[in-house]
Amino acid sequence: MGLFTKDIKTMNDLFVHQLQDIYYAEQQLVKALPKMAKKATNPQLKQGFLDHLAQTETHVKRLEQVFQMNGAEIKAVTCPAIDGIIKEADETAGEVEDKSVLDAALINAAQAAEHYEITRYGSLIAWAKQLGRSDCASVLQKTLEEEKATDQKLTTLAESKVNMRAAS
Repeated sequence: MGLFTKDIKTMNDLFVHQLQDIYYAEQQLVKALPKMAKKATNPQLKQGFLDHLAQTETHVKRLEQVFQMNGAEIKAVTCPAIDGIIKEADETAGEVEDKSVLDAALINAAQAAEHYEITRYGSLIAWAKQLGRSDCASVLQKTLEEEKATDQKLTTLAESKVNMRAAS
């Protein structure tokens, strides 16, 4: 099913489709985060990736809860956006020789994923509310807040340490 095809007829269909999209994305990030942690040289960045891995596993469980609350099948649909973000991160990481520059590149890749997730969760929350599903919206809101906090931690780490080290 492609976005904006005949398979999406109602706002609820769109809501479920985007749940399936972000469910796939979170599952892919569960696979990617350990690899990113392994590549990171900054100890705070390495630990941050591992901490976010645990959070991301919780995000997957929350999405499963929202599927159930909405009476929808728990299922993922391929998300070309997250696949592209992860592929680009892998390619960029493979091209960086200086490990301090690699940490800056890893933060950039992680923030690209965070921003994608923030966008998706924001829309899902708005749609859940529009559909009268404040119960679903409140579960999704917890994840959105964690994604925003992770993005802020990455910004702080980049601006306070990693970017300066990469530039020197």
